[in-house]
Amino acid sequence: MGDSAELALALVLTAAFLHAAWNAMIKGTGERTLVLGLISAGHVVVGLILIALYAPPAEASWPYIAASTFIHWFYYWFLLVSYRLGDLSQVYPVARGISPLLVTCGAFLFAGEVPGVAAITGIVLVSCGILILMWSTGRNRAGIGALGAALATGSMIASYSVVDGLGVRAAQSPFGYIGWLFFLEGLCAIFIFWRERHKLRTVPFATYRTGLAGGFFSALAYGLVIYAKNLAPLGAISAVRESSVIIAALIGVIWFGERPWRLRVLSALIVATGILILAILS
Repeated sequence: MGDSAELALALVLTAAFLHAAWNAMIKGTGERTLVLGLISAGHVVVGLILIALYAPPAEASWPYIAASTFIHWFYYWFLLVSYRLGDLSQVYPVARGISPLLVTCGAFLFAGEVPGVAAITGIVLVSCGILILMWSTGRNRAGIGALGAALATGSMIASYSVVDGLGVRAAQSPFGYIGWLFFLEGLCAIFIFWRERHKLRTVPFATYRTGLAGGFFSALAYGLVIYAKNLAPLGAISAVRESSVIIAALIGVIWFGERPWRLRVLSALIVATGILILAILS
């Protein structure tokens, strides 16, 4: 393994940990909505820096920026519902696992891209991992609701991933595109702060610290993955990035004491393996 590949591996593993960590911050706080607003505010700060440093995106990319901003509102809503009803080790693998599955199935249905044996294997593994999580919830209505919200979250991830993939290609300034995308999250932050305005003076300082740190973690994770894509093959980057599924499951069962832990860790390993196959071999 060359120096560039080793650096890319280190960067993407760091990004995977950071992504799992900011999700754990939302799950672990009693003020999830406010923390999510603070995370969005942190994105705005990073966005302003990128806007100042890089050229604005091309006119053709603005419809994609608008669409992605709109989709992110639903993504955040379903994410909050997921963590209100379910556990980190239950919700995160489903939300992250369903996204590549939907993209592959969508490519088959709408673009005529027939999945090969590897892709079908990856789809089966991801599906099995999700089914194990569904089975582990039994007839718990809250657990079933959490999985439904997690599936909706994953569909939003798939949607904005496709939109942003097209938008960045049309932007002619990738970091300018990202900067404006982050900056427009200020609309979400303003809405949340207005809705939670009665809490702004009463919540402890630790809540603000958690939310702003989560925003920094989220933005840094995104930037690290973007940079690593210049150092290593895209398929390998995507696969290692999804190790966050396993990291989040371990945080859930170790830090939050979520149970049943064996089934959840097993399902996360199965989902991560399926994603890896979809990313590298299909």
